[in-house]
Amino acid sequence: MSAAMRASMLLALLVWGPLIWAPLIWAPLPVAAQTAIELKGLRQDTSLPVEVEADRLAVDQANGQATFTGNVKVTQGEMTITAGEARVEYTPDGKGIDKVLLSGRVLFASPTDAAEADEAVYTIASGEVVLTGDVLLTQGATTISGGRLVYDLDAGTGAMDGRVQTVFTPGKAAP
Repeated sequence: MSAAMRASMLLALLVWGPLIWAPLIWAPLPVAAQTAIELKGLRQDTSLPVEVEADRLAVDQANGQATFTGNVKVTQGEMTITAGEARVEYTPDGKGIDKVLLSGRVLFASPTDAAEADEAVYTIASGEVVLTGDVLLTQGATTISGGRLVYDLDAGTGAMDGRVQTVFTPGKAAP
């Protein structure tokens, strides 16, 4: 690779800002692959309390589940999740939440980023969120869509796969 090509690529990386994905440099859009994503805005302290609001709650003590339906809102720290339904699965000892399974056009939002999909599974202990079905990630003016997004709330990293498409607005280089 020539020095001019390396310099051109470096300039492109600097202009595009924090949303840099290597596949965008090497392939035309849309990208049929897995795309690594930095999700610092959706980073979350997963040890914080989880608050759930909804129109209705049904509890199944035998199975260790609670199902919230209608205008569901889940809050943990600065992250808010909305959905049509949320099924909470408790830990085997019944003293904590293991997973939250969400459906009905799910939206994860922080002050800077948002991710939406048809369904999502949030595993509390690991901080992993898996969104599936018509996934759309928005970070400022940049959007990425695909079939599946897996991200780690603790690390603030993720990967989008399926038919991945993005639209981004490059910034201007400083004079």
